[in-house]
Amino acid sequence: MAKASKGLINVTCPCCKAELKVDSSTEAVISYKEVERPRTLENMEAGVVKVRGEAAHREELFQRSVAEHKVHQEVLAKKFDELFKQAKESPEKGPRLRDVDLD
Repeated sequence: MAKASKGLINVTCPCCKAELKVDSSTEAVISYKEVERPRTLENMEAGVVKVRGEAAHREELFQRSVAEHKVHQEVLAKKFDELFKQAKESPEKGPRLRDVDLD
């Protein structure tokens, strides 16, 4: 990990794998060399297509979420109406009173 040569210590960063040269007497970084990362896209056209595809996918997910939200509101309204109707038909099936509630 670290090699000493003429007062300089070579250190490899554990996070980014960069090579640092540190002066042992001043404890200062004298130079560093970043690790070359591989290219993720071969050309700009492929990058543009990828970004546009992601935007379309996000829009599709958003529209699906909006549609589900609209349906969800209708389902909740129907459930409420049904339970309200049941409560009117048989009021004795309401919440049971406990002894604590009567005090």
